[in-house]
Amino acid sequence: MTNAEPQADALLARQMARAAESVHCVGYYTPEIRTLTNRGFSGWWHAYFGYRFAPLGRVSASVVAATAYNFAPRMVARAVPSTWDVLEPAELLGVHRSLVSTAMDRIFAGGLLAGEIAEAAELARTAVTDLAIAGRPLFAAHTQLEWPDDPCMSLWHGCTLIREFRFDGHNMTLGAAGIDGVECHALMAAFGHGNQATIEGIRGWTKDEWDAGVHRLRRRGWLDDDGQFTAEGREARAGVERGTDRCSVGLVDNLGPTAAGRLIDLLKPIADHLVSSGEVAGVWPPPAVMRPLA
Repeated sequence: MTNAEPQADALLARQMARAAESVHCVGYYTPEIRTLTNRGFSGWWHAYFGYRFAPLGRVSASVVAATAYNFAPRMVARAVPSTWDVLEPAELLGVHRSLVSTAMDRIFAGGLLAGEIAEAAELARTAVTDLAIAGRPLFAAHTQLEWPDDPCMSLWHGCTLIREFRFDGHNMTLGAAGIDGVECHALMAAFGHGNQATIEGIRGWTKDEWDAGVHRLRRRGWLDDDGQFTAEGREARAGVERGTDRCSVGLVDNLGPTAAGRLIDLLKPIADHLVSSGEVAGVWPPPAVMRPLA
């Protein structure tokens, strides 16, 4: 095997995860999911922490914070474990899946992209079968859930597994690089994804915590005095992304490069429809939650 081959597989793994992300996000942002607040949850985040981490069972706030990696623990503690006093994890999973199913049926009504959905669902299932679970708590928990028979839900479940496999791998890579939960967001903002005001609000960090994280990154030589990347910092962030790609390459190994490319090609029109129809944003943070810098 040449050096080019593993690099190509890592790139395919990144492309696959990006294409799967839009399908996975149906479980967060569609109108059906927002109706969960009518069932006793105090808000969108209260429900989110419940269904997102319900596969782990009724765990503590510290376990969820550790698994999520990038949320301030205090934000997690406002929702966990009280979210499961509204609906127990197993019941909430069932309700959430039912809402996702309703959303998928509505979005792809009339057989829209039915052939692509069915074929992509089968390939996604192959991609995530028998992958190693070491160091991947959220992915491991999702592998224990029943695989849906319905093609739309089968695709959503498969894309969720692809996403959580990469998510857990990304967190392992961040930890190995010595980047904590607030620092990873400061690096993201320096890269141009979101800004301090927005990310503080949706991840629960305070201004003092953010500023302290930026200070640590400056001491490492990764950010300059204006909070922008140095050459070393830009390469360090790129290294994390490459490491995440390498941690995700098992998805491609299961399929082989040709089938992995086919899955990406199948997912593209599905993701494009979700974004163009406004069901999901296609970028993070979603434009609707962006706040201006002070």
